[in-house]
Amino acid sequence: MILASQLVFLTCIWITLTPDVFAASEIKKSYQRCSASVKRARESKQETRMRNNDSTKAWLLKYKQLLHIEDHDFAMRPGFGGSPVPVGIDVQIESLDSISEVNMDFTMTFYLRHYWKDERLSFPSTTNKSMTFDHRLIEKIWVPDIFFVHSKRSFIHDTTVENIMLRVYPDGNVLFSLRITVSAMCFMDFSRFPLDTQNCSLELESYAYTEEDLMLYWKHGNKSLNTDEHISLSQFFVEEFSASSGFAFYSSTGWYNRLFINFVLRRHIFFFVLQTYFPAMLMVMLSWVSFWIDRRAVPARVSLGITTVLTMSTIISGMSASMPQVSYIKAVDVYLWVSSLFVFLSVIEYAAVNYLTTVEEWKQFKKTGKISGMYNIDTFQAMAFDGCYHDSKTEMEQTSFSLHSEEDAMRGRSTAIVTKNFQGKRDGTKTQHL
Repeated sequence: MILASQLVFLTCIWITLTPDVFAASEIKKSYQRCSASVKRARESKQETRMRNNDSTKAWLLKYKQLLHIEDHDFAMRPGFGGSPVPVGIDVQIESLDSISEVNMDFTMTFYLRHYWKDERLSFPSTTNKSMTFDHRLIEKIWVPDIFFVHSKRSFIHDTTVENIMLRVYPDGNVLFSLRITVSAMCFMDFSRFPLDTQNCSLELESYAYTEEDLMLYWKHGNKSLNTDEHISLSQFFVEEFSASSGFAFYSSTGWYNRLFINFVLRRHIFFFVLQTYFPAMLMVMLSWVSFWIDRRAVPARVSLGITTVLTMSTIISGMSASMPQVSYIKAVDVYLWVSSLFVFLSVIEYAAVNYLTTVEEWKQFKKTGKISGMYNIDTFQAMAFDGCYHDSKTEMEQTSFSLHSEEDAMRGRSTAIVTKNFQGKRDGTKTQHL
């Protein structure tokens, strides 16, 4: 290229030195063309030098050449028309974030890894080292179309970039890893709540490829499911994680391989003992206090009974608000409603005793023609005034004593007045005589 540029330059000089052969205008045009050719040659030489110095562009061309991305149609699965592609699955659970009883779902964050072989991606290598790529190469090759059955929300983490890793080995084996957060349904049974144990599962399945095109399996059997030892929840204890597989049939498309991530959750009961069971027990015991209050203290017993009934209603409402509206009876419902029944019966007991006592006094009145000393008008008036019971005998003795005292005082005052008048009259008589 350097020799060609020198020849072009010498030719231009030779043309400029022979004005007799060409006209002046032709010489000028030829000179401009020669200058442009020389300029293009210099730019091409400079671009070649920059490309040789840029290692990233050289590596880009290298891996494209090694993987042969432009030579195959990666919209088709490997071995199309033949046996199904075996795709191994490996899961590393990072966290089990939240479990909602109201929505009946759970949220899980994990690493999902796919293993398969695509001979179209094989490349020669003397060191047998793999090549690792990020999410930008995923759009140019074939990857399994795994989705999560019964999922409500799911996303691939993208901070700071999309959490996707692709590793290709020289023999065509591929490792495809994702970091995903999924919120999926969990069909819960609350008949033993809060002594319940829930069995939940996350199901993985291919969306487009049936078992004739793609075969899903656990890469390392039961050891394909790994968990973090520090997974803990506020209300549940994770008893175990297990992996299983099965088939799913759809009438319009056929049979599909399906993988299951199963885990068992056992609820912690101590929270409900403090917040529900213990307060309900205290309310029942408080309602029994009215049995030691005299049956004639109406305000005290009625206020105590109504207070305990309303408190039990508040406890039941708070528990129902935090639970789904299921149509069957839960264990906590039985306990709370039995406690409410005891509180309600304590109020009914007082009403029954009061009614029976009134009936008995009315019968006594009909027989003797007078109300028993146990219940007199003064006692009822005192109880209506201050809400306290006043013993009839004591009241009668105090009343008799006060009446006698008043009579004695009246007699004393009358005697003193009569004596004084008598003495005054006698003195007046004496004075007249004097």
